[in-house]
Amino acid sequence: MSAAPPASGPIRRIARRLSGDARARTAVVVLLVVVAAALLAPVLAPYDPAAQLDIVRLKSQPPSWAHPLGTDPYSRDVLSRLLWGSRISLAVAFIAVTLSMTIGVAVGAIAGYAGGAVDAVLMRLVDTALSVPRLLLLIGVVALWSNVGIAALTLLLAGTGWFTVSRLTRAETLVVREREFVVAARMLGASPWRILSRHILPNVVGPAFVAATLGIANVILLEAGLSYLGIGVRAPAASWGGIIQDGAERVADLWWLTLFPGLAILITVFACNALGDALRDALDPRQLAPSLDDDIPHRTR
Repeated sequence: MSAAPPASGPIRRIARRLSGDARARTAVVVLLVVVAAALLAPVLAPYDPAAQLDIVRLKSQPPSWAHPLGTDPYSRDVLSRLLWGSRISLAVAFIAVTLSMTIGVAVGAIAGYAGGAVDAVLMRLVDTALSVPRLLLLIGVVALWSNVGIAALTLLLAGTGWFTVSRLTRAETLVVREREFVVAARMLGASPWRILSRHILPNVVGPAFVAATLGIANVILLEAGLSYLGIGVRAPAASWGGIIQDGAERVADLWWLTLFPGLAILITVFACNALGDALRDALDPRQLAPSLDDDIPHRTR
């Protein structure tokens, strides 16, 4: 029997540990349901999310058969807005985290491999950025603009979310660059770009994947908080935080405007955090050490 590729063993062990973790299985199922609901919003939503159905008769109506999640003060159907809002909230979070992870991994890998003045300058810039609370920075920047679009908001969330990832990647790069296979590649004359792309990055992206999973939950909360404050996704576009903001002044009377989007945020954030914790445990080097059971073929009876 031919030997498996070197990377296949750890990958199989990671996949097996994730599939055997009840947290990971539950989180994946929940996230798949949330993503499917967002993708199928045009089919599942009974009404146009921005349509004011009857501003006199249907405004601020509690849940009913016609409107399972009620209506808001503008007579818009909350279920439709919740489904369409999931598209915005999830898209903003996924794109922002993807961009921030790309920037953070690139900066951290370059700083860790180059060392010297490059490392010192990049890390001092990161330390300066980390000294400012992210939420306050976002509020300060967004408040200066009269109208922040969804694309601009996504870029702002991405541009303020890569600092911690860069430090994690730098720390991993400092360890990997001294390993034998990297030293051998350097001695054979491989270019720095080839060493980074072929030898270092594949071995340092594990913590970045964990940070990305947890970062999606963080960005969902940040976007919801900014929209709740009225400086995030602007009406008539729907987002989970914006739906809560519509009933913020009458929480006791319009409880459904807080309860249902709040539950959507809570469930999605908990699922992302659970998946991130499970992925972190699966990537633990102590857990990835091959055991005797991995090397002994199992007999079938």
